[in-house]
Amino acid sequence: MTQSSTETRSLRAAIIPVTPFQQNCTLLWDEATKTGAVVDPGGDLDDVRRAITELGVEVEKIVLTHGHIDHAGGAAELKAALGVAIEGPHGADRFLLDNLEKQGAAYGIPARPVAPDRWLDEGDTVTIGGHVFEVLHCPGHSPGSVVLVNRANRLILMGDVLFRGSIGRTDFPYGDHDALIDAITTKLLPLGDDFTFICGHGPVSTIGEERRSNPFLPR
Repeated sequence: MTQSSTETRSLRAAIIPVTPFQQNCTLLWDEATKTGAVVDPGGDLDDVRRAITELGVEVEKIVLTHGHIDHAGGAAELKAALGVAIEGPHGADRFLLDNLEKQGAAYGIPARPVAPDRWLDEGDTVTIGGHVFEVLHCPGHSPGSVVLVNRANRLILMGDVLFRGSIGRTDFPYGDHDALIDAITTKLLPLGDDFTFICGHGPVSTIGEERRSNPFLPR
């Protein structure tokens, strides 16, 4: 298991790359209470559960940013193992979650359909280890992609909306490049340059770095 950690005051995160896509499954928890959540458990659950045990985290919930196999493929199995609820994504990704088994078969990733206990929408909040995250609906990569923003710790859970030096793919039949760019420019960039974000693949970045150097964003 390859694991890296980042600390933002009392909120901590461990990134566990999973699946052949090396998706950043994130274990997020409060350092004082050791309670938290697993964000986007796409697969390789032995690695995810090992991290939970090694770090001593009590997982309260599973959070999904969107319905692609590498982000949601292990959600049903992990929910059953931990006995916790699933929150997210937006209901527009229901068709993707309903077809996780088919998605997985195409990539050799075992999965079964999953239905969240709570769908998320713009303006909702998600609490992880006592830390409140605001929900932004940011379609384009998938219709139901959500981004979670914690203002107190200046931390964003980005999913596959924005990456270091890139943006989410929109070449799927349901992808929408214009909607993705609109969400980034109207909802994410205004948050502030000092926000750090954990994206679905690759290294962390900041809003400021992407504003300055991301070649896919309008100047």
